[in-house]
Amino acid sequence: MDRILYTAMSGAKQSLDQQSVVSNNLSNASTSGFRAQLHAMRAVPVQGDGLLPTRTSVVASTPGADFSAGPMNATGRDLDVAMQGDAWLAVQGADGGEAYTRRGDLQVNGNGMITSAGRPVIGEGGPLVVPLGSALSVGADGTISAIGPGESPDTIVEVGRLKMVTPGPDGLLRGDDGLFRARPDAEGEVAALPRDETARLLSGSLEGSNVSTVEAMVSMIDTARRFEMQMKVIGDANDNAQRANNLLSLQG
Repeated sequence: MDRILYTAMSGAKQSLDQQSVVSNNLSNASTSGFRAQLHAMRAVPVQGDGLLPTRTSVVASTPGADFSAGPMNATGRDLDVAMQGDAWLAVQGADGGEAYTRRGDLQVNGNGMITSAGRPVIGEGGPLVVPLGSALSVGADGTISAIGPGESPDTIVEVGRLKMVTPGPDGLLRGDDGLFRARPDAEGEVAALPRDETARLLSGSLEGSNVSTVEAMVSMIDTARRFEMQMKVIGDANDNAQRANNLLSLQG
């Protein structure tokens, strides 16, 4: 009777994990440049000292992301940029390494550093720093130009350039922080991707999230019902085990 418990209990756990993924996607339906996280499950034989061919559990397969593009929305803001094609914007992760995002609602912090969602944006020589109080504009190739406070448009100067990369199909892995990084090499090292000189962006626009709220809600309902079904299976297995114990305890 315990063989059914392996499938039911591991399936219930994975259903809860899938529910958290769907909830995270739904909560980021309005986040610029967000890529929906994928969660798939598969059945595998139970491993260990007590290996039996009749014992099967459910585990999560390799997690992935939906790399389809989100809708483009015009904002008119000079520091809102939308990556074109398969281009990605380079930022600095919490670990100090280079990571990549499609989120383009850029901000300038109190130190003059350009950030994306609070993360420093990478330029040609590291994090980009611009003159405080200057009027900024971003060119299609990522070049940032500035006009100082009170100065005429003729004084515009280039102050840096955004680093954009094009990793290609299956070139990025999603991290727990929502950022993407290059795949590790044979030795497990993760190297920064080279700048793509042909990558382009659209200034004054933002790419929306590629999460469909309708599909996410349907998936949430489906996952909840699946979890309820698995818990019912566990309850039925427990009832059957109790009935079997009662029959064995009968004395003739």
